[in-house]
Amino acid sequence: MFYSAYFIFYFCYNHFMKKETLQKRTKIANDIMYYIYTHIETNIDIEELSIDLGISKFHMHRIFKEAFGKNIYESIKSIRLQKASNLLLTNKYSTISNIVNQCGYSSQSSFIKIFKDRFEMTPKEWKNGGYKEYSQKILQQSQRASQSKADFKDIVPTIVKMPAIESYYIRNKGYNINIKETWQKLQTWILTNDIISYKRIALFHDNPTITPLNECQYIGCVMVEDNQEVKSDRLPKFKIAEGVYAKFDLKGKTGDVLPFIHWVYHEWLPKNEYETTTKPSYAIYNKIDFLDESNEFDLSFYVSINF
Repeated sequence: MFYSAYFIFYFCYNHFMKKETLQKRTKIANDIMYYIYTHIETNIDIEELSIDLGISKFHMHRIFKEAFGKNIYESIKSIRLQKASNLLLTNKYSTISNIVNQCGYSSQSSFIKIFKDRFEMTPKEWKNGGYKEYSQKILQQSQRASQSKADFKDIVPTIVKMPAIESYYIRNKGYNINIKETWQKLQTWILTNDIISYKRIALFHDNPTITPLNECQYIGCVMVEDNQEVKSDRLPKFKIAEGVYAKFDLKGKTGDVLPFIHWVYHEWLPKNEYETTTKPSYAIYNKIDFLDESNEFDLSFYVSINF
């Protein structure tokens, strides 16, 4: 009897410790990725980051690679390119030199070389329309997006100043069918913790019309309202950046969102002479297609702008 009780205790304790370790490692990996995205315009100091997180640089690199399949330096390089390619197509009054500085590159010549290696064209060629063919190929990676007949030309946004939004989140690698599973997990978390008033938010760290869909960082977020306390420590938290945004209200079906984002960045922004920033766009859902049998959504899409 004693050995049986001891075995049960040991099994439960070991299971608890493994679960706690996994949650801690997941939080560290997410914290690193969040830091990269929010400091991409700076010279990111990995040594300083490891000190802030209270772990060794070696341990930090290992956790990050286990979580995301690539090392920290590769991720920084990839994210800088994604941000730069996005600014090149929207910010027509910004020079390549301006964009190089905004995205944290040390020199324009190194940026041009890295850019050409990735996109098979120079930044100037991309800025002058080369992005269109590249973007079209990415839209074709989604069958539903390719079949969408939605028309957005009559949509007129409102310009708003949004506060920072604190939210719980799950990071989904890829703009793909797995997003539905992410929202199901978030819904389970909402119901388990008896959360009454909340908003569902999708954060697009990457522009999915110029970043291969399997590489996109898509974040499913839940903002808890009415100051309700949540005791669960299962999900990490972060803040969506405050700022000035163009807010677009949109209803449709799964498959319409990618063509819509394409329209915002490729047509609306250049036509209306706004420029965007390195802050990610996000969508606040009134109705979410991933949890709806009819695959319909009702959302407000926010894109960071300046003039």
